[in-house]
Amino acid sequence: MAPGIPAAMERPHFIGIGGAGMSGIAKILAQRGAKVAGSDAKESATAESLRALGATVHIGHAAGHLADDASCVVVSSAIRADNPELLRAGELAVPVVHRSDALASLMNGLRAIAVAGTHGKTTTTSMLAVALSSLGLAPSYAIGGDLEGPGTNATHGEGDIFVAEADESDRSFQKYDPEVAIVLNVELDHHANYASMDEIYDSFETFVGKIVPGGTLVVSADQPGAVELTRRVRDLSDLKVVTYGCAEDADVRVHKVTPRGLTSEVTVLLNGKFLTFTVSVPGAHYAHNAVAALAAGVALGIPAHNLASALGSYTGVKRRLQLKGEAAGVQVIDSYAHHPTEMTADLEAMRGAADARILVVFQPHLFSRTQELGTEMGQALALADASVVLDIYPAREDPIPGITSALIIDAAKEAGAEVTAVRDQADVPAAVAGMAKSGDLVLTMGAGDVTDLGPRILDHLSSGR
Repeated sequence: MAPGIPAAMERPHFIGIGGAGMSGIAKILAQRGAKVAGSDAKESATAESLRALGATVHIGHAAGHLADDASCVVVSSAIRADNPELLRAGELAVPVVHRSDALASLMNGLRAIAVAGTHGKTTTTSMLAVALSSLGLAPSYAIGGDLEGPGTNATHGEGDIFVAEADESDRSFQKYDPEVAIVLNVELDHHANYASMDEIYDSFETFVGKIVPGGTLVVSADQPGAVELTRRVRDLSDLKVVTYGCAEDADVRVHKVTPRGLTSEVTVLLNGKFLTFTVSVPGAHYAHNAVAALAAGVALGIPAHNLASALGSYTGVKRRLQLKGEAAGVQVIDSYAHHPTEMTADLEAMRGAADARILVVFQPHLFSRTQELGTEMGQALALADASVVLDIYPAREDPIPGITSALIIDAAKEAGAEVTAVRDQADVPAAVAGMAKSGDLVLTMGAGDVTDLGPRILDHLSSGR
């Protein structure tokens, strides 16, 4: 039986309750019986789903939203110090709890699997959650995106396993004590918080060091940053290291990935035996995520053949190569990719899955990321047949002088890409309709509100305007 409500979390108030990470914790607490409240900037389907669980969700931020009897205030790193609800918490002496500490408290007493890496976390965590659920193990999970099947990013399960996406962006993944940790890759990102690769490695080493004694690190044998991390932690006492990938010396070796349209067939060599299973998303990138999930489940003692079969029940996460619809013979697919490696992986996956022209609507995410990786983003867009590039989505950041989408556009053109700058999102559907022909694929790509453009593009294509 899973634990109940952690101490001091009986009446939590979440500032920014609609966020991917915050809403998941709020949902689990509500399902466990806590009196959950919170606020968010705007109405959303997430807010409605929280209300359906009994949570009180205010729209907008105001001091009056914080109840006098709140047991704590939960915040993420995106909440600014001048938020009126946070200031009110100080006046009332209400304890302030970081999102990562709240999530860590939910894992206490459970067999935790924490999935980390610069990219691929949401997909891998989701694959595990779906596979374990289909095996009747009733896991709890907290994920950075909504699963296609259940349609939610988190749930409280009655089993003894908790699967969590572990966020390295603000070092919050260092708060967890997993039995199994997955590290998919280690790359330089989150430039506002990390000044160098050495800082990134140090952060991941701390995360690995939190694995419980006798626990397991599942880590890529192919990605250079992950290989270097493995070298650094190999000598940690009482830690099992399981590598996966195409490398000849990988403990779980990827023997073959065979594209089957929008799915892949994966064959791995595990404990001297070949095992083949299907992944219901295209591309080697996602196939390797599934292998990482397989290795983690086996580390928990789940039979490999059962888990391999269960992984076939995974049908995707919203915004991870999610088909939004088709109009005038054009398919529109939504991609969360915002780091150059993710962009490249998704574009290569679509190239392998379909013999079609690929058009991209790309929205850069964060000024700091564009400053550091804008050239690589532009080079990735050269894999598309044509692209539309929007202004930078700022999220939590203030503008950086001189850093605009032009950095990406110039790099893309230098790499031979066909790129069009469109500043007003209202102009995007017409721009795409003017480029697209029957049989094409359109990818809306980025971590911001570019996802909202998919339905608008489909409407424009349908109307023939």
